[in-house]
Amino acid sequence: MDDVDAELDARGLLCPLPVLKARKRLKPLASGAVLRMLADDPAAIIDVPHFCAEAGHTHLGCEDGGGHQVHLIRKG
Repeated sequence: MDDVDAELDARGLLCPLPVLKARKRLKPLASGAVLRMLADDPAAIIDVPHFCAEAGHTHLGCEDGGGHQVHLIRKG
C-alpha cells in the first residue's frame, strides 16, 4: 500500500460532506501526497472517484474497512 501522508475520518457524514471535507484536507498537502479517507456514506463510492476526476486528483482505490470504505486519494 502507498505511504499515507494524511488521514480523514468522514464516517457518519452524508453527501456532500465527505467530499467537501476531503477537498479541505487535501488543500494544504503537497502535490503527490496521499490522503486516506474513511467513509460510511454509500454515495461516497461514487462521489469520491467523481470528485477526484473533476479536481485533478487520482483515486487510488477503495477497500472495505469493515463497515466503512477506505479511499486512497493522491493529490494532483
